[in-house]
Amino acid sequence: MDLEKFSRLCKALGHPARVQIVAHLNEIDQCVCGDIVGLLPLAQSTVSQHLKILKDSGLVKGEVEGPCTCYCLDRNILEKFKQQANKL
Repeated sequence: MDLEKFSRLCKALGHPARVQIVAHLNEIDQCVCGDIVGLLPLAQSTVSQHLKILKDSGLVKGEVEGPCTCYCLDRNILEKFKQQANKL
């Protein structure tokens, strides 16, 4: 992983709510936005914005399933991020 990509991921993880979202997705593998809204004391629109930032970074993937979007971690990107962090 190049340092620019690593820096973008660090920036995406620079908010406690996004770290909680990633930890939750890591634990359960996938869920819909409504489940994440129930997890955090934030408005649905705020959670959606945090998910967008994580998705834009490449760390989280989202697939539309009917009226919902199902989110999961890109485990390949997460592993590369961990490897780069261990090099520091």
